[in-house]
Amino acid sequence: MDSQTYDYIVVGAGSAGSVLANRLTASGKHTVLLLEAGRPDHPWTRVPVGFARLIENPKANWLYESEPEAATGQRNIPVPRGKLLGGSSAINGMVFVRGQAQDFDTWAQLGNRGWSYRDVLPFFRGMENYGSGEDEFRGREGPLQVTDLEERGPLYDAIIAAAKEAGIDYNADYNGAVQDGISMTQATIRKGRRMSTARCYLDPARDRTNLTIVTGAHTDGLILEGKRCLGVRYTVKGSQRE
Repeated sequence: MDSQTYDYIVVGAGSAGSVLANRLTASGKHTVLLLEAGRPDHPWTRVPVGFARLIENPKANWLYESEPEAATGQRNIPVPRGKLLGGSSAINGMVFVRGQAQDFDTWAQLGNRGWSYRDVLPFFRGMENYGSGEDEFRGREGPLQVTDLEERGPLYDAIIAAAKEAGIDYNADYNGAVQDGISMTQATIRKGRRMSTARCYLDPARDRTNLTIVTGAHTDGLILEGKRCLGVRYTVKGSQRE
């Protein structure tokens, strides 16, 4: 069995794992092993329209389903999950929407200090590069590229007009100071390319000598010593490693 040692092991190179691997290796002080069961990439992840080709593609999607239940007419509901570097950020619809400020504030009121919207706002601003400007609520220096979708036409205008008649105001930036209203979509797209976490967080870190990325790595279990986790066992092409 092949054995190697790292300071940190991140299992899963999805939306969170890719970010974590980038952050942990940024200082150069720590060695990190990033394990991903899926493939390195898929051609359709590079263009936004490709998500329609990925949402039911077993090469890039785990194709999970919910259990049948009475409320769904005993149907199994698809639960798409990305099976490649970037995880679900590489196969999703790319719509960029922050959680509601009231939800974060409720968490803080329930005793979760540090989780109010004001507390998490610096992290939202720090992660994004929003091309339409920087203010108290938006950031322009982060790795995640966010743009306004500018396509307009009679149908869009009619929907916005109908919303206004129903008392729903137009909101030019639903991730800004006001989150309610009807808006055009903001998306993790830049210059016609999908901006997954693999693109925005892993690509800039790939040349770091303290980061090792292994794809096709199926994690079999944790190596425990009492309550302390010392490592993981994983399999690549039939060969087990730890």
